[in-house]
Amino acid sequence: MIEDLEREGLIKRLPYDKKKVDDSLALAYRDLRTSRTILPTDRDWAYTIAYNAVLQAGRALMFAKGYRPDGASQHIAVVKFVELFVEPHDAIIFDRMRRKRHSSVYDTAGSISETEAESAVGHAEHLIRKIEEII
Repeated sequence: MIEDLEREGLIKRLPYDKKKVDDSLALAYRDLRTSRTILPTDRDWAYTIAYNAVLQAGRALMFAKGYRPDGASQHIAVVKFVELFVEPHDAIIFDRMRRKRHSSVYDTAGSISETEAESAVGHAEHLIRKIEEII
């Protein structure tokens, strides 16, 4: 529940601002396009940018509902918030993308396979559209 996320210090109330919602969605679509563009040449970054596209869409959802992420675990806050509004399968995919992206960025270069990168771009497109429908 949203109240639980507030109590945990993961989110804070924020006055509704349509510009913040629109800007975050624009960033999501920008990142989705970029991810598709670099997919043939850099799987790790294509995956990372696809994840970031979903993260931006998740932030747009938060802004639309009058919240923003707070504290040190902002990516987790966005994932947990989005989980409240999407199908469980979609929430699992988003969280897996977050974890895999973290590993790819901070631990092991070249850890994203071609299939994983292509899947991430497809999942990002699906999740962004789902989130946009909710907004």
